[in-house]
Amino acid sequence: MFPEAPPGAHRRWRRAKAVAALSVATLGISSVAVIPASAQQPIGLAPVPITFHLRDDNGKWFDSGLNLFGDQSLAVAVMPRLGTLGGLTTGGELSSLLNSDLVGAVGNLTGNLLGQLPLLGSLGGELGKALNLDSTLASVKAIGTADRQAAPAAAKAENLLGKFAQQLSSMRADQPFNLNSLPVGVDLQGALNDLAKFAVKGAPVTVNFVVDPKESTGIRNPMGLIAPEGAEGFPYENPAGAFFGQRSIQLTEPGLYAFTDMVTPYMLGAVVVDDPLTIGLDFGKASMVNSRNLVVPTNSDIVNRLVNTFFNITNPNNWQQYKADSENSFNAIQPPVPILQYDAAGNPVLIPNLDAYFDKKFSYPKTLSKGNQLPEVPGVGEVWIDTEVEEWAGKKAVGSATKVDVTNWTVDRKIGAPSINMNNPHNMWTDKDYKYLYQTEWFADKVDVFDRETGEFVRSTQVGHNPAHVMTAPGSDNLIIGINAGNEVVELAPGGTNVLRKITVSPTGEVRHPHAHWTSSDGKTVVTPNVMTNNASVIDMPTGTIRTEKTGQFPIATSMTPDSSTFYTADFLGQTLTCVSLAQDACADNGQMAHSKTIDLWANYSPQDGPKSGAPFGGLTIQLPVTPDGNAMLAANVLSQTVTVIDPRTNKIVKDLPCSAGCHGINFGAKKGGGYYGYVSNKFANVMQIIDVDPNGDGALDDAKIAGQLTLDATPKTKMDGSISGKSGYGGQGVLAIPLVYNGWAQQNQGSWRSQLTCGQLNPIDKSTC
Repeated sequence: MFPEAPPGAHRRWRRAKAVAALSVATLGISSVAVIPASAQQPIGLAPVPITFHLRDDNGKWFDSGLNLFGDQSLAVAVMPRLGTLGGLTTGGELSSLLNSDLVGAVGNLTGNLLGQLPLLGSLGGELGKALNLDSTLASVKAIGTADRQAAPAAAKAENLLGKFAQQLSSMRADQPFNLNSLPVGVDLQGALNDLAKFAVKGAPVTVNFVVDPKESTGIRNPMGLIAPEGAEGFPYENPAGAFFGQRSIQLTEPGLYAFTDMVTPYMLGAVVVDDPLTIGLDFGKASMVNSRNLVVPTNSDIVNRLVNTFFNITNPNNWQQYKADSENSFNAIQPPVPILQYDAAGNPVLIPNLDAYFDKKFSYPKTLSKGNQLPEVPGVGEVWIDTEVEEWAGKKAVGSATKVDVTNWTVDRKIGAPSINMNNPHNMWTDKDYKYLYQTEWFADKVDVFDRETGEFVRSTQVGHNPAHVMTAPGSDNLIIGINAGNEVVELAPGGTNVLRKITVSPTGEVRHPHAHWTSSDGKTVVTPNVMTNNASVIDMPTGTIRTEKTGQFPIATSMTPDSSTFYTADFLGQTLTCVSLAQDACADNGQMAHSKTIDLWANYSPQDGPKSGAPFGGLTIQLPVTPDGNAMLAANVLSQTVTVIDPRTNKIVKDLPCSAGCHGINFGAKKGGGYYGYVSNKFANVMQIIDVDPNGDGALDDAKIAGQLTLDATPKTKMDGSISGKSGYGGQGVLAIPLVYNGWAQQNQGSWRSQLTCGQLNPIDKSTC
């Protein structure tokens, strides 16, 4: 027992349960979840911990053991106060807090958004439950019963809660409101604060991260993305790198906590630690966002935008389903719960219903365009896209490689490889003769080799934990693979037959976790973006020596200009792109040449108020290839669902183009007759977009456009090595266009491929022969 607990406290808590059940009727609540189960436990026990199992399974990447509106990556905890157990909430208490026992009633608040939205009073007797006032009242009465000195404050809070419910009945469900603007709001907050003095905060809530090789083939490395201001130990990172086993952290403050995996950063988990003496579920007064060292009010655009992104990624029911031949309505599911945030002035802001609020803020439901909108001009050859979350019969792991014939825009083949249980295929490349398809297994430790024509499996080679990207070196045709959960690149012989050498990306020894590397046009330089150390490793392949260049925060992908004078990194959490010179100063910077240049994707974005209307805005950027001729660069943005068009000749942002949910991979392929198409994959939508960066070929990018899009579902004519059991067309990650048209590779094209390319496509930067 805590030393402050008075004699007989156990008996008083039992009496409080009965008292609370009688008094909630004053709020007009028809049924009551009385004292939370945690408050019925003996005083002084440690809080019930939250345990996330990091799994390979779709939608269970941070598995909390709960299923909340289809989401298994969210947990809710009650902050321990004196006399309560606190910690993870489950069962009836969780149903009450998240309104899963009121789905029909609260659903009526969002069911007719095209017409007049009902007022909160339309809930009638369920209003108190929908706003979690029953839970707050139960805590109020329990404290008042347990401590006689607290009884006057408890009685006052009970009376004010009743008045508060009456005043809320005229409010809209989708409209946040300042609690201090209500006549009773300030008094209620004061009464609850007074009551909190009798039930001070107890021990923190423990969160365990479990990485079990029976559940996750690859090793993982959780990190903190969001935490309440003042939370100890944040931003949370593990400098030792990815692991099998268990790590634990302590959550010391009420509010919203979010996590990702540094190896596979679309994997997300979240915890809301709720103070039982507040109205609604607590997000805290201000959030520390692990991006640009942001500290922002919780009622800010960036916090709400990240929360919306979280629910759209972690709940497979929220993945965008395009129909091939018609438009389609898409309405994301958000928990219909009350959320307590704070505005920039420090005022408490109650969102009565998160689902209704997000419907209004993010314009749900949305109309998804027709999935198949085919470009008028065909491409040359084929495009392979890793549909990484497709589920296949007969295999435990997920994912496939999908081939699109871009001469007629059909889904020609899928390789699911059930015979080898191919695990989360992530990125691809091919050899100079186009005999093989090289495929990384991101969640495992192998690179697979397939016959490109037939799809037949040839061989696998073990390379190390979580290989992410693969490219060949022009000339030697050796494979170069980045070991995402490790600290090295691995070089394989042509055909992927054997390991030739391993080169560390970290000469100083710290763990760097390299992700999407790029190889120079002469094969002599490889650049890796290092997510753990906010830098890039520049590897001289002939000697194996390394130099390190500074980048923005969490660089996740690289590209190079075709002359190999500069490279770019996509700074996933920095919300920037970084240009770095490989030799003499070559990064354009306001008319001058500099060693490095930062391109700010948030120049038109306020974390508090949101993006400027009509202006380019990106964020959580992933792949960013430069066109083979060096005239354009495209950057895929998860946060904004846009592709940023950049002119690398000036490093200026030209415009934004739309993509779909989980906008991820981009690579360039040849457009018939000249020019290039940028092929864009989307992890959480079953389509790819086709971008024409320069439709009229004049070198200007202001006319860059979406030339078309294509659903990636299998069709009756698609050749397959098995059968799809779920998520057909989903999981778009790596993109490979064949024939290869980047400088250094384009010149190697022979035979029928060569005859289909223009002189300019065969010689991307040296037009003298044309």
